[in-house]
Amino acid sequence: MEEKELFLEKKFEEPLATRMKPATLEEFVGQEQILGSGKLLRRAIESDRLSSLIFFGPPGTGKTALAYIIATKTGAHFIRINAVTSGVAEIRDAILEAKRRRSMGQRTILFIDEIHRFNKLQQDALLPDVENGTVILVGTTVENPYFTVSQALISRSQVFEFKVLKYDEIKVILDRAIVDKERGLGKYNVEITSDAMKYLISGADGDARQCLNAFELSVITTKPENGKVKIDLDVMKDSIQKKIVYDRDGDAHYDTISAFIKSMRGSDPDAALYWLAKMLYAGEDPRFIARRVVICASEDVGNADPQALVVASAALQAILFIGMPEAKIPLAQAVVYIATAPKSNASYAAINKALEDVEKEETAEVADHLKVASYKGAEKLGRGGYQYPHDPEIAAKIKSGEIKQEYLGKKKRYYFPLESGYEIEIKKRIRK
Repeated sequence: MEEKELFLEKKFEEPLATRMKPATLEEFVGQEQILGSGKLLRRAIESDRLSSLIFFGPPGTGKTALAYIIATKTGAHFIRINAVTSGVAEIRDAILEAKRRRSMGQRTILFIDEIHRFNKLQQDALLPDVENGTVILVGTTVENPYFTVSQALISRSQVFEFKVLKYDEIKVILDRAIVDKERGLGKYNVEITSDAMKYLISGADGDARQCLNAFELSVITTKPENGKVKIDLDVMKDSIQKKIVYDRDGDAHYDTISAFIKSMRGSDPDAALYWLAKMLYAGEDPRFIARRVVICASEDVGNADPQALVVASAALQAILFIGMPEAKIPLAQAVVYIATAPKSNASYAAINKALEDVEKEETAEVADHLKVASYKGAEKLGRGGYQYPHDPEIAAKIKSGEIKQEYLGKKKRYYFPLESGYEIEIKKRIRK
């Protein structure tokens, strides 16, 4: 075959990731935590004794691939619906078909890809037939099903989480694609340098589909030399422009901001900077990040270092003026300051306890001497008697203990300063 023909041969075929889908459990790579020898899910698939299942995890981790393995292995009738393009009518048709086959003694597996895309009405339409066993549901989702899938469906299904694939696992998949002449790129006689392979796998972030398709793009757009397609680092960089770190509307958005806040709270500036960088790279709104920094400065640092709130608030104001990409500089400064500051949540705990008392206990009445008494007739209502602490004579009596003015009217204590940073000084003041 001429080089030009080989170069154009794959142009109209299915994507490499589709062609390289594993056909058996033995070919399946990764997810040992749920598919390892003796694991519940593996036993259920091998014995063809499935109950309703929901697979969730990041893209390209094998959720759909495993569903197709189930389709080839099971004796049940297999129906696939994609929630992006299907509606209630398709669900009803599938249910009718399942009922017809059930009457003849055959089970039906209803595979719904991206089940989180179905609204509540569509998900509820499945419930009776999942409940009575008309269909065995296998749903896949990249979103946390406990937030996006009906709790009624969740309670009738087993949920399995798929993890991002490890470097070595993706390399196994790529190595297969390189040598497979039927489904893969074996006919191209591909040679890939180690640094190009590393760049490809690292850029895919555990997503085998993205990795395979980027690899195929690099191969079919590189002209053969002496019967070989040589992929080096420069070619690979052209094939992977900017990796997608995560979808800003998905679980990773919330998980990353959670890790970011917990890293600042845990006084790890390096981890906090990494999560900050990940969010900025993913395109998060810097104002969203800065607001969380301000909250952390008050909630977790508090009066152990009152300057933390000033620094965080200044960073928020600064990014409103300058925008990205320079906004990363004041953000990083504030993050490092807060991560390395002494920590105290005493103020945060205090207001929570006070709010709890206001909600649950009898509401305290404002004492007469604290009420407004600047209007005519206030004395007739019993207003007045407030001791002004800035009056030198009053201040002296307060200091000597001659006057003890009540501000709440009952014994309550909410604020307990810690032995941390500036709160050590605050504790001394309170005692004094």
